Amino acid sequence: MRFHALMISCCSACFECENDAAYYAKESYTLLLNGKALGERRENVFSLFDLAPDTDYTLSTLSGDFALPFHTRAQSACLPVRDFGAVGNGVADDTAAIQMAIDACPKDGRVTIAPGVYSIRPILLKSHITLELQKGAALLGSTNEADYPVWPATAGRDAKGAPVVCAAWEGRAVPSHQALLSAQHAEDIYIVGEGLLDGNAQNATWWMDPKKRTVGRPRMLFLNACRDVVMQGVTVQNSPSWNLHPYRCQNVGFYDIRVRAPKDSPNTDGCDPESCDGVSIIGARFSVGDDAIAIKSGKAGAGELVFPRASRHTIRNCLMEFAHGAVVLGSEMSGGIDTLSVSQSLFVDTDRGLRIKTRRGRGKHAVIDGVSFSNIRMRGVRTPLVINMFYCCDADGKSDYVQSKEAQPIDEGTPYLGSFRFTDILCEDCHAAAGYFYGLPEQPIGSVYIENASFRFAPDAQSDCPAMMCDIEPCKKQGLFFENVRDVRLKNVCIQGEEGERVHLGNTDSFTEE
Repeated sequence: MRFHALMISCCSACFECENDAAYYAKESYTLLLNGKALGERRENVFSLFDLAPDTDYTLSTLSGDFALPFHTRAQSACLPVRDFGAVGNGVADDTAAIQMAIDACPKDGRVTIAPGVYSIRPILLKSHITLELQKGAALLGSTNEADYPVWPATAGRDAKGAPVVCAAWEGRAVPSHQALLSAQHAEDIYIVGEGLLDGNAQNATWWMDPKKRTVGRPRMLFLNACRDVVMQGVTVQNSPSWNLHPYRCQNVGFYDIRVRAPKDSPNTDGCDPESCDGVSIIGARFSVGDDAIAIKSGKAGAGELVFPRASRHTIRNCLMEFAHGAVVLGSEMSGGIDTLSVSQSLFVDTDRGLRIKTRRGRGKHAVIDGVSFSNIRMRGVRTPLVINMFYCCDADGKSDYVQSKEAQPIDEGTPYLGSFRFTDILCEDCHAAAGYFYGLPEQPIGSVYIENASFRFAPDAQSDCPAMMCDIEPCKKQGLFFENVRDVRLKNVCIQGEEGERVHLGNTDSFTEE
């Protein structure tokens, strides 16, 4: 067995096995660190903690067939938050003590949070630090909404005269409550450890009547215009809304993390990179009340704001155990999405698996292309593959303009979906449909290529709507449905247990199957 390093901090490291299995290795394995056994592992991505800074290590296998030397980052100082008065008893407000430790930390220093429960209000991170949540440490969010200041949507102008965005929610710059952890225009930040970041929203009022709110709810982590940020090992749970929200960031990595929320918690997406360049989500485990991972790039009609493209994202070796969609593109994608790779992942009991959603009005720059999905395993997913250009869940999502199935003029609001490639997809116990692809009549989906794919329906499959659009009926055991797709190519595709048409083709220019 071979493995490579994903990230190395001053006190931790994360590695990935080199194989083709989805999330779990085919066999368990035992690792050695400097000759000392670390115990048996099963996941493809694993972490090491409690490492010494600026130190040489060698990671090897018990079989002795591979060894990997690595060196931890140096640190300038180590500041325990208890030295600043933090108590960690779950009652005292430890916000000021933790914030003082962060503010006092010199460049390339580490702030350590020892075991205990630290009740906090929002904390602001800064550049060039490592925040370590040690095993047994929990940052517990206040349940008082007044403790979460409201950031303005924009403030002032930059050197080019554009508004400086401070807060955003669902594709627009809008006033939003400060996240439990946040950073603004910062760089070189590590958030590592085996500790817990708990939003405590189940004991607060954040999940009540969310549609009536005019101010964005807090996220657990909000990164605005940051670069070179890593989160590793941490468990994140019970967020007031989205859990992890990098916004207009560069080079962000989420490695070996766990994100969880109740199934019925509103808008508790796992990780939503928005208008970012270079995001890696590897070895992550999600069970949330909305989409597990949603790639976004803003919403058209946001005034003078220009939304950068979402580009160069990698999702690999992840496990989604419950979510509306496992990996989702859109629907806020007005800046476009390209160069996205999703591979070697396992989806269990999600409503949809790989899901692309958009609608009329997203804009002429709302282009998704250069996207590949490969080596994905699904169990109990209601509809494994979905591309929907009639997404109905905006305030105006049910308007005639959005939902009309008659061809409309191609204009400034018309999105475009290019080529999509699905390879090595194994789906067991599907329910509604194997795949549902519905383009615009005036702007059909460019091409869908499915190769080496198997779909088997559950004997007791339940009816469900395969896509969130108006005027479609719930279905079960439907095969592959294509409407307004220019080019459809199937190669080595097996569907078992379907009822009715194996493949439906409507307004399709070309179809080939091998």
